Amino acid sequence: MPLDASDLSAIWLTVKLASLTTLLLLVIGTPIAWWLARTRSRLRGPVGAVVALPLVLPPTVIGFYLLLAMGPNGFIGHATQALGLGTLTFSFAGLVIGSALYSLPFVVQPLQNAFTAIGDRPLEVAATLRASPWDCFFTVVVPLARPGFVTASILGFAHTVGEFGVVLMIGGNIPDKTRVVSVQIYDHVEAMEYAQAHWLAGAMLAFSFLVLLALYARGHAKARWS
Repeated sequence: MPLDASDLSAIWLTVKLASLTTLLLLVIGTPIAWWLARTRSRLRGPVGAVVALPLVLPPTVIGFYLLLAMGPNGFIGHATQALGLGTLTFSFAGLVIGSALYSLPFVVQPLQNAFTAIGDRPLEVAATLRASPWDCFFTVVVPLARPGFVTASILGFAHTVGEFGVVLMIGGNIPDKTRVVSVQIYDHVEAMEYAQAHWLAGAMLAFSFLVLLALYARGHAKARWS
């Protein structure tokens, strides 16, 4: 069998991590993207820069500082220990937090672009019909920004699947707990098990190609019908 039990476990853990991270990012990223798209505050630039930091920072840098923050002597570690939760390092929960921070711009930026493209006119029309801000957002903005939500979900999921540096720094290499596909490939290469590494790496390559193909095909279709 090309994939053994440890490979399948890593795949399942990766899918679980990417799914939870994407859901969390949609909840967190939507209000951030909406604020960035609508605000005229001087903080827009600094906040946008902070959100985009994972695009330019090496993953190991993010992982290192998260490791310090979530460790027993970090401020997050102190808080979680005070709540009786222990530390988040080398745990699945820690992986979710690290993945969410690392993939944040891949969700926020497509949503921000979608919100900006809507403009003011639909909201002004909804306001004349006495729609509340919540009604405007959920009945006008969300439907119009649906392509942005789709793109953000796909990119957030795919980017989380491909993580290595952040998850290795925070989660280590614990079977069935923090060993995701990227780490499993690294293990196979370290053990010179190139056949198994080929299977997993090939699956990642095919997945990445299909994600990009879907995004480009969707963009082409949108341009064709616009």
